[in-house]
Amino acid sequence: MAEPSTVARPYAEAVFKLGDGSSTLGQWADMLAALSAVVSDARVASVINDPNLARAKVAGLILSILGGKLTREAENLVRTLAEYGRLELLPEIRVQFDALKNEREGVLEAQVDSAFELAPEQVGDLVSRLEKKFGRKVKARVSVHKDLIGGVRVMVGDKVIDGSARAQLGALENALKA
Repeated sequence: MAEPSTVARPYAEAVFKLGDGSSTLGQWADMLAALSAVVSDARVASVINDPNLARAKVAGLILSILGGKLTREAENLVRTLAEYGRLELLPEIRVQFDALKNEREGVLEAQVDSAFELAPEQVGDLVSRLEKKFGRKVKARVSVHKDLIGGVRVMVGDKVIDGSARAQLGALENALKA
């Protein structure tokens, strides 16, 4: 069976082209986020995977949960995915759509892991430094990871900037072993 990312790609590209052509990329991003959240819910996932329910009924359930928050095109996407048994791909479709949208808008996504909660000013300073370093707008997702001991670790694409105390202690350990 094909990887979910491979199967999701044509859907993400189609939604991106539709949103790009109608200047509704932001709206599509919001709708895909909502759809992704709904199908990721354990109760909805069990309904999606129930072979005794008609696919049209499953699509109707999802549409009723989001009652009026979707455009006609987004509702058609849900019906199409339900018809082909691919509703569980919505989170991956969202990820790929967001990547296409960010590329179009010249935005890099950065995952910032910090040992402690960062103040908004600290996040803003970090983002401005990253924007200067990469020469593009940066959208940061910040999460707290106590195992870092101190400092931050930033991942932008395939680049990692590790300023955590854990990384520094590891480097010191390696230096002492040599």
